[in-house]
Amino acid sequence: MDVITRFAPSPTGILHIGNARTGLFNWLYARANGGKFLLRIEDTDKARSTHEAIQAIHDGLSWLGIDHDDEIVMQSQRADRHRQVALQLLAEGKAYHCYCSPQELEEMKEAARARNEPAIYDGRWRDRSADEAPSDVLPVVRFKAPRDGETIIDDQVQGKVRIPNNSLDDMVMLRADGSPTYMLSVVVDDHDMGVNTIIRGDDHLINAARQSQLILALGWPLPRYAHIPLIHGPDGKKLSKRHGSQGVMEYAKMGYVPDAMNNYLARLGWSFGDEEIFTKEEAAQHFSFAGINKAPARLDFDKLNHVNQQHLMRMPAEKFVALYEVHRQTEGMPSLDEEQRHRLMFSHQAIAERISKITEVTHQASYMFTQSVDVENDELQGLINRDAFPAIANLADHMSSIIPFDEPNIMAEAKKVMTDHDLKLGKVGPTLRVLLTGQKTSPSIFQVIACLGADITASRLKLGLAKLSSLA
Repeated sequence: MDVITRFAPSPTGILHIGNARTGLFNWLYARANGGKFLLRIEDTDKARSTHEAIQAIHDGLSWLGIDHDDEIVMQSQRADRHRQVALQLLAEGKAYHCYCSPQELEEMKEAARARNEPAIYDGRWRDRSADEAPSDVLPVVRFKAPRDGETIIDDQVQGKVRIPNNSLDDMVMLRADGSPTYMLSVVVDDHDMGVNTIIRGDDHLINAARQSQLILALGWPLPRYAHIPLIHGPDGKKLSKRHGSQGVMEYAKMGYVPDAMNNYLARLGWSFGDEEIFTKEEAAQHFSFAGINKAPARLDFDKLNHVNQQHLMRMPAEKFVALYEVHRQTEGMPSLDEEQRHRLMFSHQAIAERISKITEVTHQASYMFTQSVDVENDELQGLINRDAFPAIANLADHMSSIIPFDEPNIMAEAKKVMTDHDLKLGKVGPTLRVLLTGQKTSPSIFQVIACLGADITASRLKLGLAKLSSLA
């Protein structure tokens, strides 16, 4: 049997990371088993579904690289098919018209709560004749669910889950206006799309029981269920906006990269061996239900930052620069010129080791993107060793004679010059860093010099010395 999974988000809000992880797990399982991963947009809630939310789903999946097979199914376009199935069950005596008014339903639930019983529909129209129906109430169509025994979900993650049938009521399949409900639409769409493996949050376990009853009544094969634990905040409580439950594209704006986000989401509740850093393609080679944990995962931004840094360090320099240029474009910053692009590619590893997000490149590598740097900042003056000025001026004069112009040769020449001036590099390094970067910290000063080149290095050293000398 070919594996067919699906991701079926509702476009009623942002595509947050919990949704994204569900989509990723379905994608991974399909790809791991050579199957299909389908996308369905469950847009039946017309009052809350928006074009912006639908676009956010597409943007988020596209950014993460979670590609789907076949055409996208829009659930709202299949309402006639959903109604057809409900009417079929009605004709077979497996469903019935219910004429309860909203007030009756509320009174029924209140009475059940007073008896400390589940606040569910009591089935009062289950076996009544339509001759008794009030003329002023449009009926809904309810499924005639089994009342005795239990429904068992043989879940791939949770194990056997037993739900007493008397705790489940006769669910509504068609509303009074004839529109199909979510529970009916999901079952019909999954069947018609050929979905045989459903991976979703464990908050859908009760839905699985209801849907299983309906599937069996229709004589359709049951899908394989895998209900995964939800993502919690660092405090162990349900993930919310205060924990960072932003939309997926908000993480892109914050500077996280797709490979890292997929890596982190996959590790939120799943693992294989001791592997920590991997691409989604590598994860797909190992993904199985056996690796999914039963306990809820916790969102940890420190861990996410670490994973993101590892991916920044491992990616090719060209990709690193391209991602940073996308960030600059998003922020309305000028494009990098060829020289700036070359410098960043040259220093990719050195910069990536010092940041956790692509947005931090702007600060860490600022000295690469400007003609000159600010050496007169008051916060930097404590790093200046004025006794080293003559030696630094001498080093500036030697820049053009360093061939080849690489870190080992630059270091050797710097040591020679400092020895001639009876100075140790450790006493001069901070001053060189201020003159060349205008920052307190940077990659190795010799890497910085190699990145900037002989001419710019000499020019910055001389100009910086002149400015600092005038301050004195």
